[in-house]
Amino acid sequence: MARHNNLQSKLVAWMKIILPLAALGLLSTLFLLSRTVDPTRSVPVSQIDIEKRAAEQGASNPTFSGVTEEGDQVTVRARSAVPNTDDMSKVHAEQINATLELQSGSKFNITSQSAKVDSTAFTVQLIGDVRIVSSTGFDLETEVLNARFDVLYTDTPGPVSGSGPPGNLQAGRMVLRNDDSTDAAHLLFTDGVKLIYQPQNPKD
Repeated sequence: MARHNNLQSKLVAWMKIILPLAALGLLSTLFLLSRTVDPTRSVPVSQIDIEKRAAEQGASNPTFSGVTEEGDQVTVRARSAVPNTDDMSKVHAEQINATLELQSGSKFNITSQSAKVDSTAFTVQLIGDVRIVSSTGFDLETEVLNARFDVLYTDTPGPVSGSGPPGNLQAGRMVLRNDDSTDAAHLLFTDGVKLIYQPQNPKD
């Protein structure tokens, strides 16, 4: 019994020496393996191109609007817009919802995938799946639609198709402008107009 107690006492004594030495060895190893810290070195950050972020700055849900010389109101709303890095007066916008309210009371709602706005030239070009719906009954589609903020002028440089009060129609070009002689807005279809006339049902 006495021999067992003596052996236990020696073991405890040795452990008191070995364990602290082992701990010191582990701490030394950690310090040796760690990288040297350079206090002059900047703190690591995500690799962000500051110039690119500055160039891509934009706005969410912006609105561009103007009043023509005739008093018609043009409003263009977008989901997002980014200025041109070479010319800040030019803006590229996405997901467009525009309105054109004429003094006569007629209204046009226009949607498109994107738009190019030039605040210096007072112009906007709607691009991609352009749809034009008027309060007078027209529902038209085209790929590109040009419009102005300062005067009443809208045109499609390419084909337009859809329906209207006369029926289904196709044309190589559409123009909405003010007639100087009558001072009234005129919607014109040109360049190979095809119309399928649909007579209106007579009222009882």
